[in-house]
This record gives sequence, structure tokens and C-alpha cells, in this order.
Amino acid sequence: MSEQKIYTVSEINLRIKGLLESEYPLVWIEGEISNLRTPSSGHLYFVLKDAKAQIRAVMFRHQNQLLRFNPEDGMAVLALGRITVYEPRGEYQVIIERLEPKGRGALQLAFEQLLEKLGKEGLFEQSEKKPIPFLPDRVVVVTSPTGAAVRDFIHVMDRRFGSVHILVFPVRVQGREAAGEIAAALDRINAEIDADVIVLTRGGGSIEDLWPFNEEQVARAVHRSRIPVVSAVGHEVDFTISDFAADRRAPTPSVAAEILFPSKADLLNTVQSHLKQCVGALTSKLALGKERLGNLEARLSDPRRRIADGLLKVDDFRDRLQFHWLMTDNGAKRTLDSLENRLLTFRPRERFALLGQRLDHLRTDLIRLQTRSLERSSERLQTAVQRMNAVNPLNVLDRGYSIATRIPDGRVLRDSSEIASGEQVHVRLRKGGLVCKVEEVE
Repeated sequence: MSEQKIYTVSEINLRIKGLLESEYPLVWIEGEISNLRTPSSGHLYFVLKDAKAQIRAVMFRHQNQLLRFNPEDGMAVLALGRITVYEPRGEYQVIIERLEPKGRGALQLAFEQLLEKLGKEGLFEQSEKKPIPFLPDRVVVVTSPTGAAVRDFIHVMDRRFGSVHILVFPVRVQGREAAGEIAAALDRINAEIDADVIVLTRGGGSIEDLWPFNEEQVARAVHRSRIPVVSAVGHEVDFTISDFAADRRAPTPSVAAEILFPSKADLLNTVQSHLKQCVGALTSKLALGKERLGNLEARLSDPRRRIADGLLKVDDFRDRLQFHWLMTDNGAKRTLDSLENRLLTFRPRERFALLGQRLDHLRTDLIRLQTRSLERSSERLQTAVQRMNAVNPLNVLDRGYSIATRIPDGRVLRDSSEIASGEQVHVRLRKGGLVCKVEEVE
């Protein structure tokens, strides 16, 4: 039995959380508010229920402050949120991003359907988002040139950083033709303009006014843009499909400028702070190095004395090496003479001659034995071949017989009941074979 994987409770909860968040990144839920409570943190905790079931919900303070109404127990609502798991208790819940009283129109339904369709295609995946460059040098603002959005954006940019190339690409941001103009502008910018980031923006308005930014062609143009896109459409409470498709959403045009351009004064203060830290670190390191150098100088003796000592040691080693070499050379000569005398007493030439004669006799005997063994093996092989030919069923083919096998399994036919009319057989002859069709079975 293979070893089973054993999970901890934390691992199970973490896996369930990952599955829920990937399967339901953003969903609309219809239900009735129950058990509403607001602790000191300002978050809203309640239960969404219908006639058969319920689910826990939470709406954090920074989201519920944007509500245009006060939620109450018993109120029927539509909630846009993310399904997740609260791991410590193993409870799944929905984190509400947007809350509306029940009663949606055709535009709201179209918004939800397109949001679901594009979400399934992966247009809103976080892995698809491109990073927004730090301190972009060339920014293209796609908006109406006469609207307040572009003025707010430029004003905040000048106040925070300034000296940035801003190109305003004029488009209509309201009406039937607006979506086509916006999509075409995004494609043209990507094809013709060397920009660091695109800001898609307009001021607030009704859902009808903002509808061009909920069109499918705009969402797809935003998604296929190779240049990062920041969507800043409407006010903080307004959400459009272009917000989900963009690489970054800004609640307002002013916030878009704050995202792209940090305060120059804050940057200078940060740089000066880092510079002070670097100077302090280098100063400390330099002082430590000087201290270590002083310690090493104090420990270092006069190098001339060490060199003189070394020269004396070299002379001593040279004298000892010469004496040792002379002694070794004389001893080696005496040893060699002794070995040569001992070798002559063994008469190696005579022994080599006797061994050579013996080797010739052995070679002759080996050849004779090999020849006799090969002859016996050849006789046994001929006998075995004759026996095989005597029992070989294929030899009967030489006398005019044939072997029939069924197609396609190759089974040898011994009885006419094993084949049916219309089937094919293969007939093997002495030379070659035939593929035949059975006309009649006898």
C-alpha cells in the first residue's frame, strides 16, 4: 500500500483558501443582511442569507466609508466580493468590495455579465498585470482635453514632482462613439508613441456617463496594451471594467498622479537620509580600518632582520642537502653492484631458453587440442541441423503443400469451421505467399 499524504489542519485550511480565492476572485452575491454589527474598528460584520442558506461577510472600514446608504438588518442587497477562508477558525466568508441595495437595471446586469465573461478568460488575473515604472518620464493621458480630470492630474503632478513629459491624447469619454475612440487611441499609442505609462481617466458621473469604460472593446484594448495602463475613472465609489482590466486602478485622477509621481521633497529627504547613513557607515569603517592598520604595524618586526635570518636558513639547508645527496648517491651505487652480482648467480639466460622451449611445446599442444575440439563441434552441429530439418514443418512446402493462416490474427487453420465465407486468409508457399478471400466453406 502506497504511503498516504497526511495534512495538518493549517495546510488543509490554506489549500481550501487558495482554491476558493482562485475560483471566485470577484463575485456578485444577492441576499438579506442579518446579524449586522459594527465594532470599534469600523468594519462591518454581518451574514448574507436567503431562504435556504447563509454566508458570513465582512466589509472593511476603507470600503464601507464609501457607501451611499446605511446597511440595516433585513435589507436586501447585492454584494460584490471575494470568497476566502479565515484560517484560524476554518470558516469561509466573503470580503465585500461593493454593496448596493437590491434593484439593478439593464446596465448593471450587462456589467455583471461582461465582468464574469472576461474574468473567466483571465483578463483580470494578477499575473497578467504589468508593473508600473517608478518615476515615468513620458506619460500619455487618454481623456477629454476640456474635462476637469486632466487638469486635476496635471496640477497634482506639478505639485508633487514636475518636469515630466505629459501628452494628452484627446478622446470622447461619454456617448456612443466614446468606446471606439478610446480603444483606437490605446492601440495607436502602443503602435506609434514611446511612452512609459498610459493614464485612462475621466471625472465622475452616472453609470450611463461612465458606460464607455464598461465596454468590452475598451477592456480588451487595455489588456493587450504593452504599455502599463492606470485606470482612473470616476470617483472613489465608481468601479468600471477598465479598472479591473488595467494594470493599476486609481480611485480618482488626482490619486493616479500621486501613484505615478511621489513627492520630490519626500524623495530628496529620503536620499539625504540614505546619504547620511552611507557617510556614517563609511566613516565608521574607515576608523576601524585605521585602528586595525595601527595594530598590524605595531606587531610587524623589522623586515631586514627577518630577511637575514631567512638567508642563513637557506645556506644551512643547502649544505645539508649536498651532504645528503652525496651519501645517497654512494649508497645507491653499492646497492646496484650487489643486485647485479646476485642476478648473475641465477643464470637468467639459460632459464629463459628453457622456458622458451617449454612455451613452444605448450603452443603446439594447444593448437592440436583446439583443432580436435572444433572438429567435434562441427560434427555435432551437422547432426543437429539434420535433425532439425527432419522435423521442420516448412519442409513440406517443398513437396507442394501450403500453410493457411487467418487474417488478421495469424492463427494457423486446421479445420474449415475456423473460417467463414468472405474472410481473408494468407497462404504461405515454398516461395512467397498469397492473400485469398474465402468464397465458400466446405
